[in-house]
Amino acid sequence: MLAVRGLCKSFGAKRVLDRVDLDLSSGESLVVIGGSGTGKSVLLRCILGLEVPDAGSIMWNGAPIGPGFMDAFGMLFQNAALFDSLPVWRNVAFRLLRTMPKAQARAIAVEKLARVGLGPEVADLYPAALSGGMRKRAGLARAIAADPRVIFFDEPTTGLDPIRAATINALIRDIVDETGATAITITHDMSSVRAIADRVALLDQGRLRWQGGVAEMDTAADDYLRDFIAGRPRPMARVPEA
Repeated sequence: MLAVRGLCKSFGAKRVLDRVDLDLSSGESLVVIGGSGTGKSVLLRCILGLEVPDAGSIMWNGAPIGPGFMDAFGMLFQNAALFDSLPVWRNVAFRLLRTMPKAQARAIAVEKLARVGLGPEVADLYPAALSGGMRKRAGLARAIAADPRVIFFDEPTTGLDPIRAATINALIRDIVDETGATAITITHDMSSVRAIADRVALLDQGRLRWQGGVAEMDTAADDYLRDFIAGRPRPMARVPEA
């Protein structure tokens, strides 16, 4: 469904993505892992068209990404990114309100809120009245409101305690399985990786260092991957003296 070839992106003298190749099959759940500053978010932003790559291509169903792709994806942002001035149901139905009557959009919003475990009483609340876990679930409801074919999850469990994080992970996995949507997740949370992923890709210094099935991670020969999984410290890179 999605093919990334030779993707390069630099900001000034810093090369953030360095000839990244990546394939994603329809219905597959891919999780991209790696340390801070390794290019995970930039990769996501390039796929979404929020950054223009310096080189390489991104193809969707064999053609360059165009307007049709923008109507086919959903997004759960790292901090939910709800609009503070809109009630929850309008946040969830934000895209739907462009194409259907208000009553229909609201009904779908309430249905999607129920799917993520939020009752109809939440629909007319404002985001400030929600806990962090509830905001994340409302953001997930918005991501699936239009029944997207591709869903992006940006650090879906950041800021959540282990129980709420496990709840979000289970919801994401269930939704991907139920809908058959293709999913790309970026995360540092190895619990999320094991709960969400079919396949894992490790970015290191802008390059795709390792990729494989989630069941292959623990037996992989790559030392950096094994240290990342176990949370073991690695020597800090030396900074040249002035």
